[in-house]
Amino acid sequence: MTKVKDQLLIDRLADAARNGKISRRSFMHYSMAAGMTASAATGLWTTQAQAQPKRGGTFKVGMHDGNSSDTHDPGQYVSRQQIYLAHQYRSYLTLIEPDGTLGPDLASDWSANEDASVWTFEINPNASFHSGNPVMAKDVVASLNHHRGEESTSAAKSLLSSVTDVTADGDHTVVVSLESGNADLPWLMTDYHLAICPANDDGSINWQSGDGSGPYKIDQGEWGVGWKLSRHDGWHLEGAYFDNVEMLVLNDPNARQTALVTGDVDAVSLIDIKTSALLQRDPNIAVENVPSAAAITMPMFCDTAPFDDVNVRNALKLSIDRNEIIEKIAFGAATIGNDFHHSPAQPYWPDDIPQREYDPEQAKSLLKKAGMEDLTVSISTADSLFSGAVDMCVLYAEQAKQAGITVNVIREPNDGYYSDVWLKKPFCAVSWGARPTPDVMYTLAYKADADWNESRWKNERFNELLLQAKSELDDSLRAEMYREMGMIARDDGGTIIPMFNNFVYARRSNVMHGENLAASWELDGARAPSRWWFSS
Repeated sequence: MTKVKDQLLIDRLADAARNGKISRRSFMHYSMAAGMTASAATGLWTTQAQAQPKRGGTFKVGMHDGNSSDTHDPGQYVSRQQIYLAHQYRSYLTLIEPDGTLGPDLASDWSANEDASVWTFEINPNASFHSGNPVMAKDVVASLNHHRGEESTSAAKSLLSSVTDVTADGDHTVVVSLESGNADLPWLMTDYHLAICPANDDGSINWQSGDGSGPYKIDQGEWGVGWKLSRHDGWHLEGAYFDNVEMLVLNDPNARQTALVTGDVDAVSLIDIKTSALLQRDPNIAVENVPSAAAITMPMFCDTAPFDDVNVRNALKLSIDRNEIIEKIAFGAATIGNDFHHSPAQPYWPDDIPQREYDPEQAKSLLKKAGMEDLTVSISTADSLFSGAVDMCVLYAEQAKQAGITVNVIREPNDGYYSDVWLKKPFCAVSWGARPTPDVMYTLAYKADADWNESRWKNERFNELLLQAKSELDDSLRAEMYREMGMIARDDGGTIIPMFNNFVYARRSNVMHGENLAASWELDGARAPSRWWFSS
């Protein structure tokens, strides 16, 4: 009788694996508990859960953070709508694989000289745009130069500030020269702004048409509403198993989850963590909870009173109870932050920097030193930023009262938050996607002249170390530099970082994926439409 029960359990586990209802770890645990050997359990998982992807069907995904003001200009990408869409209809030189490693996209190979100041990228000769034209070196040159130069308005301008030249060496080779070495350049090429677009004759790019070389081509769509795409048969990589993809902007969390439960969509980019346990009880839904280097930040303008006083900045940092935020807002699905934008999920993590604790009494002391004992500030937020964004700020306001600080929470409209609030209002909440290395993150948002320096913070020593670390090829020395940078940002910077939030999203159980999920963005690094498939 025991053997029969064990076999029934194994059969149920196999069925759960086929339908994506169980993780590999849980599958292995229960299979071995039922009497299977580790090798047999591994074999069963491989045959059941990792069945060959199937082609066909229309994949419908409901996504958060879409605005009517969004644009096809890659230099202006900021919303999740733009980022998700870009990863479907455009390509990049490199990409982040589901296991977190760096892999090829348009570049089939890359190499550097001895000091990493010159990088050579070989372009896949099989890559083509949706218009039918082949992707050439000139397209890559023009696309990278779109983010360079004094007249560029790209948010990624600072990422390429050390690039001195981008040249084509024949039709399929691109050479990138830098003023100093950058060991992270191939990783930097995964940044979502650096999409490759067709070149115009004058060296600019044709971003307006929406032509791309990604796995799916745009058939129709409207910013802030949704998009319909179909498979690009000339795509140069594996995947793109769905015939069609529909991306629907559903900024309201209740609308997203209702659409998932009713089957109107096959996956959603963000779920309300408070109700995730209820969703998991539904046999037709699988919830993904992926630790990442994504971050929730609360930047303060360091050039604007009262935040121009470091004592005020540190008082506000001491007035947030991060553990309570993670418990009540993230429901444990996050890693605690420490006011420097470097996650344990990134390389060179400085694990010995003292964790800043909630200390309203010390905050009072600093405010007294600044002559601002009765401090009142306003913080802007919006529901569409992340699950619990408004609740987090309200909870922070309650916590700050213990330090004598009044925090007025301003609930901003979802539409246009990143164009009308972020970088414009002196204190706000922000949701950052994950970046692969600390250099990319610091260069994008903490370098003194970065377009996205959201706290307007400038620290000479920090910027000096950023430049040195970028070209340092000795990993131990580089780690020391990042540690010092973390301490400087923690004690002098203008950004509160309560947590590095997990990516928590969901899919219908008939939607399948590989063993790993990329931690660079929600929905498998924003590539679910090209990596996932229907089981039936």
